[in-house]
Amino acid sequence: MSTDNAASPTSPLRHFHAVIPAGGVGTRLWPLSRAAAPKFLHDLTGSGSTLLRATFDRLEPLAGNRVLVVTGVAHRAAVCRQLPEVGEDELVLESEPKDSGAAIGLAAAILHRRNPDTIMGSFAADQVISPDNLFQDTVREAIYTAAAGKIVTIGIKPTHPSTGFGYIRTGDSLNIDSAPNAHSVVEFVEKPSEVIAKKYLETGDYVWNAGMFVAPVSLMLKHLEANQPTLFAGLQEIADAWDTPQRDEVTARVWPTLPKIAIDYAVAEPAAAAGDVAVVPGTFRWDDVGDFAAIGRLNSAGDVDEVTVLGEGARVFTENASGVVVSDTKRVIALIGIKDVVIVDTPDALLVTTKEHAQRVKGAVDALKASGDTDVL
Repeated sequence: MSTDNAASPTSPLRHFHAVIPAGGVGTRLWPLSRAAAPKFLHDLTGSGSTLLRATFDRLEPLAGNRVLVVTGVAHRAAVCRQLPEVGEDELVLESEPKDSGAAIGLAAAILHRRNPDTIMGSFAADQVISPDNLFQDTVREAIYTAAAGKIVTIGIKPTHPSTGFGYIRTGDSLNIDSAPNAHSVVEFVEKPSEVIAKKYLETGDYVWNAGMFVAPVSLMLKHLEANQPTLFAGLQEIADAWDTPQRDEVTARVWPTLPKIAIDYAVAEPAAAAGDVAVVPGTFRWDDVGDFAAIGRLNSAGDVDEVTVLGEGARVFTENASGVVVSDTKRVIALIGIKDVVIVDTPDALLVTTKEHAQRVKGAVDALKASGDTDVL
C-alpha cells in the first residue's frame, strides 16, 4: 500500500473518479432478478446491503463523492433510493442497454469534458468482494499505475480452474513507484476449456478478468477513437451536450444509433496489443454471483441444516436436505431428503432446479421470452 498522502496536490488519488455501471438483468438469477429489479438491487449475501450499495460503500473511501453511476432509465428511482448521496450530475441514465463499451465510454467522455486529468475506475454493481481494505489497496496501486500512462485491469488470482471466466496473461513487472504488483498484460484470453484452465493455473501467469478498469480518461478515449470511431463520435456528441440544456434532446437522438460492443473488445484488447495495458492482481475474495450455486457459496449465516436460506421472514423446514432456498413469500417450504436443490419462490413464479444445473436458468428465461410470457421477466 502506498505511503503517498492523498491530500497532496500532486497525488494521483486526487484525480480518481469511480464509475459504477449498474446494468444487466442477471437472467441466471431469475425469478429473483428481473428486468424491473435486476440482481444489483438485491441483497444476495445476507449482509443487509444490496450489491449496489455495497459497491458504493467500498469505493467511497477512495473516491469520496466522486462516484458516477450508469444505469437504465427504468432503475432510476430504485438506484436513487439506495444511493441518496448520488446527485443528478453523477447519474447517467441509458434509455436502452448498449453494452459496456457505450456505458463506460460515455462515462469517460463526460468526465474528460469536466476534467481531462481524471483517472476513472469502473467497477460493476453486481460483484461480491471482501475484505474491503484489500480491494482498496489494490485499487490504489491501479490508480498509481494508471497515472504512469496505462489502462489498468484488476485481475483476480484464480482459486480453481474456472471455465466461466476470461483470463489475463501477465507479463513483466512494471517497476512503478507505489504499485509494486503492477505487471504488463501480454494478452486477454476467452473462457477456456477445463484442460486449458488447469494449464493456466499451473503456469501462475494467468489471472481472472473481473471486468474492472482504472485508466486516465484521455487514454481510454484515445483507444476508443482509434478502434471504434463511430461509437466514439456518438459518445463525444452526447458528452458535449451533457452539462447543457440540450442533454435530453441529443441523448435521445444519438444513443439509440450507437453500436453495441463490450469495453473489452472496444478498448482493452486493442490497447493491450499496443502495450498500453497493465494488470494489478487482487488477493481479495471476489465473486460475480453468476447463478444460485454462487449464492450458496457466499452465504452461510442463514443456514438451516445444510440449506442456505435467503429472504426476510422465509419459512423453511428441512430434514436431511441441502441446497439454497430464496423466498419472497410467506409460504412454508419443506425440504425432505433432497440434496443440492435450488428453490426460488416469488409471488408469481417458482423455480426448482439443482446447483449443478443452476447455469441453465438462462435457458428458461429465453424460452419464456420466446413464448411471450414476458409478464414474469
